[in-house]
Amino acid sequence: MAEQSGGNLAPVMDRACEDDETRQLALDLGFVPVVPPKSNRLNPWEYDREMYKRRNEVERLFRRLKGFRRIFSRFEKLDVIFLGFVVFVLIVDALR
Repeated sequence: MAEQSGGNLAPVMDRACEDDETRQLALDLGFVPVVPPKSNRLNPWEYDREMYKRRNEVERLFRRLKGFRRIFSRFEKLDVIFLGFVVFVLIVDALR
């Protein structure tokens, strides 16, 4: 997931991607990574906590989408049909 943060594209990552090499690569590419440091880090950094909290919402949405077998198994051959079913599922989810 990537969002705009102060004009920069900000990839929201989990703690598995918080190593120095990955963070530096994101910074070199012009991104501002949104990932919390592990609790045992000697030099922790600041990150956008509100944006990181929204990451959970996206993960829960994908879990609900996977509950529909047609999306999980990708039965449709045409992208437009698949996208239509995803939109249908999102509408059904919003109405719950």
